[in-house]
Amino acid sequence: MSAGDGNLGAGGQNRMARIRERYGVLRRRGDAIWARRYARLAIVLVAAAAVILFPYLFQPGSTFLFDLVEAVAFVVMALGLNVVVGFAGLLDLGYVAFFAIGAYTIGWFGSGFFAYVNHTKGIHILTSGLASTLPGIHINLTAGRQGITPIDPGQLPGLNPFDPLNLRPWYWVALGMVAIVLLVNVRLRDSRLGRAWVALREDEVAAASMGVPLVKTKLMAYATGAAFGGMSGAFIASYLNTVNADQFAFSFSIFVLAMVILGGLGSIWGVVLGAIVLSFINTWLIPSVIPNLSSKIGIKVDLTSLSYGIFGFLLVIMMVLRPQGLLPERRRKLEFVEHVGTGPTDMSAERV
Repeated sequence: MSAGDGNLGAGGQNRMARIRERYGVLRRRGDAIWARRYARLAIVLVAAAAVILFPYLFQPGSTFLFDLVEAVAFVVMALGLNVVVGFAGLLDLGYVAFFAIGAYTIGWFGSGFFAYVNHTKGIHILTSGLASTLPGIHINLTAGRQGITPIDPGQLPGLNPFDPLNLRPWYWVALGMVAIVLLVNVRLRDSRLGRAWVALREDEVAAASMGVPLVKTKLMAYATGAAFGGMSGAFIASYLNTVNADQFAFSFSIFVLAMVILGGLGSIWGVVLGAIVLSFINTWLIPSVIPNLSSKIGIKVDLTSLSYGIFGFLLVIMMVLRPQGLLPERRRKLEFVEHVGTGPTDMSAERV
């Protein structure tokens, strides 16, 4: 007790004691909050260091590392589709088109196509333009089934040359892409536009009545998803050193959509997990494990040709056992687990 407290009387001393007690409680709570924050920061830093150094556990040109780089690139594409399907609630079965645009764009720049165009000047451009209008004479931008190959991978400062025998620089570039896309996704989800997407997904009529511009909001979702899909396509084309039409089948859109559904619609970290899981099922489980298993069982059917049937079977199992996904968004988790937003029948039952 301080000297000044003796002049307050019994009532004043009691009030000061309560104030000190409350201050102590608030201080302890603040210390606990900061301790949790520091613990989370330490976990994030350790996890980031582990992810960055993970390629050193394998040979620079190992098959596992090759599949891992491809899986990380697919994470970018799945996050882009999650903006369209998960955030805004729009069905997009032609998402592979944006992937193809990015792949062919990097193919044209990396194969010297535009270098040829830039060197044809004056009358040469006019002659080429007139000749291209004649029947049977055209510039084949996609090179048909043969595709565009090889594609110059380029070079980034501070990294070793991009080499198929050293896949670590590829992994780090793909990881940097994922970090950027994750940051953009989190910021968009918590922004005014992200809330408009959620309102559009939950009830389009109610969103319009609250002043959400439907067309503009939908276009922003498609444009954002297209940007991420094109980024992933450009990286994959440069990584595989080729781009051809066989890479952009309709089934590939379903494959990426399955990643989003498996991880959890609207869940950023769930989509990351779903993309990695399905990528390794596609590159490791189906080609390596399932043929050996089928031969031991005595099944003579080539199960590797039924890969998309296997994906469909996994989705059916997910819809039955865990419809909210592996790592669901908080809202969807409440809807599925705690039955939030039940109908009028449940409300009337509660009144009774």
